Amino acid sequence: MTETKADSKPSSQASQSGKASAAPGAPAGGSDLSLAEAIAKIPAGTEDRTGYERDSFRLWVDADKDGCDTRKEVLIAEAVKAPEQGARCALTGGEWLSYYDEVTVNAATKLDIDHVVPLAEAWDSGASKWDADRREKYANDLDADRSLVAVTAKTNRSKADRDPAEWLPPAASAQCTYGADWVGTKLRWKLTADNKERAALEKLAKGCSNTVVKYEVAP
Repeated sequence: MTETKADSKPSSQASQSGKASAAPGAPAGGSDLSLAEAIAKIPAGTEDRTGYERDSFRLWVDADKDGCDTRKEVLIAEAVKAPEQGARCALTGGEWLSYYDEVTVNAATKLDIDHVVPLAEAWDSGASKWDADRREKYANDLDADRSLVAVTAKTNRSKADRDPAEWLPPAASAQCTYGADWVGTKLRWKLTADNKERAALEKLAKGCSNTVVKYEVAP
């Protein structure tokens, strides 16, 4: 991740009013942009799901060969209370806050790792043209702070592969942060947005005037 793993749990939500703060979902680096400014930088495109298969994105890999795959790396990074690590990175105990619904979770098995921009949405908006290696890097992106987030299985499965025109987190306090997460991820990976998605993001941005987006383009 561009920030240290210990910092990947947001210390504060992107607010709708009050003092501006950098959205915890946005990859670090680059110039600070308002959410509206960042949305305007997303390339326009038409979605096309032709040929999509989830298996086109390899999950979950242990890129650094430390025994913990991507799922477990995210769980360790985002824990409010650190879990104990056993053999083969088995995790026990611990505590997490699912920011989509503001639910505290005390068992890693009750959490899903959500791709903020779902794999199918990524495919629709540019990833269909990538090779397998780049799709694997996208699916296991630990180099941006919030491309991947640990959330309750209920909210992750409610979201499925829908974009912000069709789904936003149920917790109102999460929506500006989620918008920054989404837009930062799209900009990081040079993914496009269709008209309906862009309109929904622009509508969201009107209530998120103090949300700041930072991003680094993925290598």
